[in-house]
Amino acid sequence: MTDTPHLVLVDGSGFIFRAFHALPPMTSPEGVPVNAVYGFTNMLARLLREHVGTHLAVLFDASRQTFRSDIYPEYKAHRPEPPEDLRPQFGLIRDATQAFNVPGIELPGWEADDLIASYAVAIRKMGGTCTIISSDKDLMQLVGPGVCMLDPIKQTPIGPAEVEKKFGVPPEKVVDVQALMGDPTDNVPGIPGIGPKTASALINEFGTLENVLNAAPDMKKSKKRDMLIEHAQAARLSLQLVTLATDVPLPMPVEELTTREPDKLQLADWLDSMGFRSVLSRMGMGNPAGAHAHRAARASAHASANGHSTPAAAASPTHATGPADLLSAPYEGYETIRTAEALQKWVSTAQEAGLCAVDTETDGLDPLAANILGFSLATAPGKACYVPLRHEGTLEAPTGEQLDTAQALDLLRPLLVDASVLKIFQNAKFDLLVLDRAGIDHATIAPVDDTMLISYSQSAGLHGQGMDELSALHLNHTPIPYDAMTGTGRNRIPFAQVPVEKATTYAAEDADVTLRLWHVLHPTLRTNKALALYEQVERPLVQVLASMEKCGIAVDRAELTRLSADFESRMKNMEQGIYSAAGREFNIASPRQLGEILFDEMGLKGGKRGKAGAWSTDSSVLQDLADQGHDLPVRVLEWRQLAKLKSTYTDSLLKQTSKESRVHTSFQMAITTTGRLSSSDPNLQNIPVRTEEGTRIRQAFVAPAGRRLISADYSQIELRLLADVANIPTLREAFELGQDIHARTASEVFNIPIEGMDALTRRRAKAINFGIIYGISAFGLGKQLGIPAGEARSYIDAYFARYPGIRDYMERIKEEARANGYVLTPFGRRCYVPGIHEKSAVRRQYAERQAINAPLQGGAADIIKRAMVRLPHALTAAGLGEARMLLQVHDELLFEVEEAQAEAVAAEAKKIMEAAAQLSVPLVVETGIAQNWAEAH
Repeated sequence: MTDTPHLVLVDGSGFIFRAFHALPPMTSPEGVPVNAVYGFTNMLARLLREHVGTHLAVLFDASRQTFRSDIYPEYKAHRPEPPEDLRPQFGLIRDATQAFNVPGIELPGWEADDLIASYAVAIRKMGGTCTIISSDKDLMQLVGPGVCMLDPIKQTPIGPAEVEKKFGVPPEKVVDVQALMGDPTDNVPGIPGIGPKTASALINEFGTLENVLNAAPDMKKSKKRDMLIEHAQAARLSLQLVTLATDVPLPMPVEELTTREPDKLQLADWLDSMGFRSVLSRMGMGNPAGAHAHRAARASAHASANGHSTPAAAASPTHATGPADLLSAPYEGYETIRTAEALQKWVSTAQEAGLCAVDTETDGLDPLAANILGFSLATAPGKACYVPLRHEGTLEAPTGEQLDTAQALDLLRPLLVDASVLKIFQNAKFDLLVLDRAGIDHATIAPVDDTMLISYSQSAGLHGQGMDELSALHLNHTPIPYDAMTGTGRNRIPFAQVPVEKATTYAAEDADVTLRLWHVLHPTLRTNKALALYEQVERPLVQVLASMEKCGIAVDRAELTRLSADFESRMKNMEQGIYSAAGREFNIASPRQLGEILFDEMGLKGGKRGKAGAWSTDSSVLQDLADQGHDLPVRVLEWRQLAKLKSTYTDSLLKQTSKESRVHTSFQMAITTTGRLSSSDPNLQNIPVRTEEGTRIRQAFVAPAGRRLISADYSQIELRLLADVANIPTLREAFELGQDIHARTASEVFNIPIEGMDALTRRRAKAINFGIIYGISAFGLGKQLGIPAGEARSYIDAYFARYPGIRDYMERIKEEARANGYVLTPFGRRCYVPGIHEKSAVRRQYAERQAINAPLQGGAADIIKRAMVRLPHALTAAGLGEARMLLQVHDELLFEVEEAQAEAVAAEAKKIMEAAAQLSVPLVVETGIAQNWAEAH
């Protein structure tokens, strides 16, 4: 033995179940199921290839009958029999350990966990260290000095910090927490009503289970106190059941577990017999075909000696390594769950697998108002179920037995909050809020992956991110349409009335497709260099936005009512002026009637007819006519502006206000090409900023009594990014010195001193600064400034002459877009520009302007998202955890806080936001505190 032996212990029994449910069905050349064997083989090959220890062993459960079932017959008694496809794989996995020349150890009467605990203690007594290859929560009590764990599928280490995060206590107190809360998976009774948070709080307060039980009679009268007293013996029994034995007689001494090289010929022969040729290749054991030929030749010789012919070799199995493999499992055979026992089996299966897809069915599209009708789970491609909860059925198709909603969610909750099980959703925020409304706090559901955001993080702008589109694109499968379930038009029925059998086929398929998409898309995050963006920004933002949507923002209903009445009155007054300019009355809201008056009756030039033959009267057409000096288009534009504000905001907000007088917008996470969030129902990001009406609408967004709103707004963030990415020394210097960037630009471009500069010159420089970001043309700039296009062109030319680096940057970005089809933000986000190769010059130039702007707008979006992810934790750490983040509007964040904490929260938000990214120029955040949004902004 070496001076410091390192023993690696593989939880063989635990890994078998996880691999079986994580990988799609596979068969050996002889037709035997081998997906768990394949997963186990890959894991073992990796261990040997990386040579992680001086000693190695795989531990197995010998049988279900152990000393625990002797003292408590109900222990694990409810667990279902292993699936038919898994049973033949137990023996094959033991064969795998022999083929790799690794000791496989089991002992009747003891669980593999007890053997692991005893070997871990033994190696520590010898001065060595131990790594346990498992994610089983029951083994986490062993973590400590010299003993750590490694998740074999996720390849993530589990140390004391990870254990404490999961249980709320250090590893040495895990058994006390487990004894209090029990474990329905293993039938450990625990104390009824005591969950993880309560259990950890009690142990942190009293130290041990026994201390908690002794203190119970003196506790304040409550249901918790009564349960602790009534079920004290059950808790003590539970402690015996969850505590691992560390004195099991070792079937093999530690000294005999030295890591040994396998017999390559024997291993190659076994791998080939299983069809695992890719493993052969990865292990560098020569041409897989050669190994197969050796086996075939040997079989031929044996057959000849016995007078038999040799059949052709069977094909190797399809491995779970790519999209094509996931297509092999059929989208059928889904199970309807109607009993608690059946649901518990699925929950246990998901926990054993370590990951599952989850989807909810509801009676509406607003997750804050919709009721859950059922949910589906998928634990492997082709293995999914649906749990109907509130289906109504019909006389022709009665619903049949359904689980009580509360009971079903209580059974589901341990899976959702289990930190060792990855929950996969498509558009996770929606399902999390649905589950939150149903009674499971969304913040407790972790860890969570979102296939929509996994795709969006690497393909924004390339295609849509809906499940149906992703399925067709990556799985070559078209999911069942919703309309096929409910019908359309007048014949549409609520989903609750869809026959449960049909609902199962539809809902379970959604979970199945989501899981398959995860298998296909998640590995590409690394190859597309989007893993950090997803893991550090998009993924954690889901819970942040869910909390913001759930909280909402308070509005002053009386002020909105006054505004609506005022807009109505002003529109009435405008109508008379419009009728006078038109020469007659007409329906102002009718584009057809307006077009006839403008172009048929008044004979104005510049009109264009649409495909249906009607005149176009959109805002661009009316603005062109207004610019020509025509009165009617000006009046109609003003009327439309008020009509839009009234319908979109004052009237709509009154309808969408909750009984608590709060409005809950929905943030769309995967719509824009640049990574910016968008807002809907209602859209709070398009309220006009610089108009009187927009200001009045913002005044209606208020803080409740005793509280204040805080606005924290990045100052000129896109210009700062331009100075950074284009490396413009003059602009960088201006930002570093805190100068007025527009005055500095005017001074540089027009060659005039900053001192005494008139407002018009500064305004022109400002228009150029922001126009350049969006690739503005001479025509567009001239129109904006009210000057001829030729004069505007001279301004742009002068700008580029003074800042040649900006033109170089723009040309470089356009070339990148043409070469790659996308551009990158400073933080690595891909923004695809599909129109960059358009034959139409107009469309191509528009795409070029998109490409120029995307890294800047997208970079700004990345920065504020990074800040949003960091802020909740930072505010909590600063003792300001009661502050609520309410809205994100482009470069601005809005908070609601207690009046006494407003200054402190504003200062902390400013600090975190300004530190969200390190640029060559400083990020500056301006904050304001007020009773309403308009005054805070």
